[in-house]
Amino acid sequence: ICDGPRLSRAFLRITKQYLPHVARLCLISTFLEDGIRMWFQWSEQRDYIEATWSCGYFLATCFVLLNLIGQIGGCVLVLSRNLVQYACFGLFGIIALQTVAYSILWDLKFLMRNLALGGGLLLLLAESRSEGKSIMFAGVPSMGESSPKQYMQLGGRVLLVLMFMTLLHFDSSFFSILQNMVGTALIILVAVGFKTKLAALTLVLWLLAINVYFNAFWTVPAYKPMHDFLKYDFFQTTSVIGGLLLVVALGPGGVSMDEKKKEW
Repeated sequence: ICDGPRLSRAFLRITKQYLPHVARLCLISTFLEDGIRMWFQWSEQRDYIEATWSCGYFLATCFVLLNLIGQIGGCVLVLSRNLVQYACFGLFGIIALQTVAYSILWDLKFLMRNLALGGGLLLLLAESRSEGKSIMFAGVPSMGESSPKQYMQLGGRVLLVLMFMTLLHFDSSFFSILQNMVGTALIILVAVGFKTKLAALTLVLWLLAINVYFNAFWTVPAYKPMHDFLKYDFFQTTSVIGGLLLVVALGPGGVSMDEKKKEW
């Protein structure tokens, strides 16, 4: 019977060509879904911003248009691997804009989710820096990873913990307690960088099963408020899965226990 690390290495060998693409798609799925929602709920979003901020029809329209173009355009650039760093900075700007516009700054749960999305973007930035470096210095011996990339990977892992904390279910049922204990143990391993790839991959499978079971928005009619609530949670969880898949693909980086063990 294969042990855990051997299974994770076998998984990486089989999926190494496809895993980064799947990870990016999952990670930006929240932005993609929100951009598409802006298109289909154009008038509702515009009216909400106009009523909340009393900014007038024109500025409210500009806000919705900026969100739509910024999110869909940024997602297209990330998936096509063109101007990835600029796309990430643009998506960072969208997160900041929405945090203020929708008063998320005062809602701890939604603020943590936005910060976690920022963590996913940090991982994308780290990956793009790695790609750029490998292309620029192809064939040149490496002296180790650059510090900015290492700390971006660390920051991305830590911010993913914030997103996971918002997925916890605080009730007394046995399954909820088990889910919280298992998930928390795995996300702590990811955050500190111990058995990182195995822990992240296990957590991906765990979250995937929970997401499909608990957030099955497609089973609820679109006119019911619960449909939008479950849909939001589904894509937010999918973004966490994408971030974890990038951790599996990239590794924990230099600032981690896995890397320090090699020095010891």
